[in-house]
Amino acid sequence: MQPIAMSLLLEPYFCNMQHAFSYNKKKVIQALRYHFVQKPELRVLIVLVNVFAIVAAILFYTKKIRPEPFLLGSFIWLMMMATFWYFLPNSIYKKASTFKDHFTIFFNEEGIRLENERGATEWNWKKFTHFFESPHFIHLYFDAKSFFIVPKDGMTEDMKHELRGLLKLSIKS
Repeated sequence: MQPIAMSLLLEPYFCNMQHAFSYNKKKVIQALRYHFVQKPELRVLIVLVNVFAIVAAILFYTKKIRPEPFLLGSFIWLMMMATFWYFLPNSIYKKASTFKDHFTIFFNEEGIRLENERGATEWNWKKFTHFFESPHFIHLYFDAKSFFIVPKDGMTEDMKHELRGLLKLSIKS
């Protein structure tokens, strides 16, 4: 059987829930920030840098240390926040052509089908390791670094509710 014919046979199978979308740059940047903040290693790093900056500030205020450690802690904190809040999300957005496409996504009990004008791909639920929801997106993770974001703009509240239920049942974290 030809691959195209196989795709046509599977198409009705992937029509339980359907959502057409394109990406909004500001919302994608925010979603990428959520991705970085969810990382446990980044959370630990933020806590350590904040503790260092607070201890340095207290010691500087009590005149136990010179201003250099305090300034170093503040500089590290500012650079870290600028990197994870501004530089990385903008860099990823500029490099990924995905964010400029228009997609239609289909969800059902077996998996997901994603289509655009250049083609289609299908993933069964076993391909996903976990998911989480941010204010404007559903983040579907293949592994710790690979993920796909689905905008919630244009989804009805009923569809969001059904999709959350399907994701909770289908993606075993």
